[in-house]
Amino acid sequence: MLIHSINIVHKMSCLYKLCGVVVLSLMLLVSGGQVKAQDAAPAAAAPAGGGDAEKGKTLFTNNCAQCHAVSGEKVVGPGLKGIESRAPSRDWLHKWIRNSSAVIATGDAYANQVFNANGKVQMSSFPSLTDADIDGILAYIDQANKPAAPTTGGGDDKVVDNGGGGSASTGGPSELFTFVLIALLLVMLLVLGVLLVIVTILSKAVTPATDGTQVTSSFGQRLKTGLSDAFNNPTLRSIVIWLFLLVAVKETIDGAYGIGIQQGYAPKQPIAYSHKLHAGQYKIDCNYCHTGAQKGKNATIPAANICMNCHGVIKKESPEIQKIYTAIEENRPIEWIRVHNLPDLAYFNHAQHVNVGNVACQTCHGEIEKMEVVEARSSLTMGWCIDCHRRTEVNTKDNAYYDKLVALHRKESKEPLKVANIGGLECSKCHY
Repeated sequence: MLIHSINIVHKMSCLYKLCGVVVLSLMLLVSGGQVKAQDAAPAAAAPAGGGDAEKGKTLFTNNCAQCHAVSGEKVVGPGLKGIESRAPSRDWLHKWIRNSSAVIATGDAYANQVFNANGKVQMSSFPSLTDADIDGILAYIDQANKPAAPTTGGGDDKVVDNGGGGSASTGGPSELFTFVLIALLLVMLLVLGVLLVIVTILSKAVTPATDGTQVTSSFGQRLKTGLSDAFNNPTLRSIVIWLFLLVAVKETIDGAYGIGIQQGYAPKQPIAYSHKLHAGQYKIDCNYCHTGAQKGKNATIPAANICMNCHGVIKKESPEIQKIYTAIEENRPIEWIRVHNLPDLAYFNHAQHVNVGNVACQTCHGEIEKMEVVEARSSLTMGWCIDCHRRTEVNTKDNAYYDKLVALHRKESKEPLKVANIGGLECSKCHY
């Protein structure tokens, strides 16, 4: 009798201790994580070489990467490491990049030397690039060739690219994460309460009578009586009902938020096309295949003729390439499976983002140049897009279109002009 009572008390004590340990752990995790999130905020890198290196990276990827490497390695054209030290001047580079043919035609000695040394392959002209654009590309090349700065401090916090031109700390939880922890704590407390009631019921069922009378009922009867009493207990009934409602509401909300989200979706395509090989190893510009990205609403699916620009000569015997030949011969389209899909109620224009906003493909699609099989990396939800509009600064430099907007914005705020400030949060921008 005494030993049995001690066992019951010990079990209850263990449950209370478990509750205390979990509560303390959650409190330390939330408070400690928030401190880390504050301490791990990265400092913004200053533009190098007098140009915007971040913008230059995008311009380099879209215009130069298919023929040049930022290192000294030769691709189609020479490697660009130390290009400013080799060229006569920066003004000369501005003219050369805009129209190399015109510079060669003037009889410029260095221009003809470069032309002859690279097999007289004609470099593409880029008349639309401004001096600021070219300075940004040069700044990016200079930045890419600088040795990585040594990390300081002994903390384990990391800073990761969030895919939108900024950075985010992995050290502390978000507000949503904190809310989830608190919700889990409440659920855990309810579960512990139920466990305590069960322990009490079982203890009554197995404890012999203490008033000297003989116990005549069986264990099963006593257990049934205890469960019946527990079910009729209004406090326990309320705990069970609230626990059920919390779980049901959570599952319903999770299901509603997940409708239409295909994050992580990576279907097998009818032809095994490797972006890692084409966009990664061979540096083929995304816009070469997806010709509509800079011109219209849709990026477009590449036509088989675009594939034949190379594969009319290269790897013709490959079984996967033969599938393209078969599609052309049978005059039927290749049935690619769509990976990134927005609902019909949402309007998105590729040209507005890629050509005007200079948004890199990787911002929305992830590191596509590293994917063997294309995967939907971003959620592409309304909240995800709005968050990007709130943090993305508008590039107003040397663009008179924004002069009045910038002047009006500076009267109201000292913060940089963001996409959200020029209508990026208006419902009619995306829903029509």
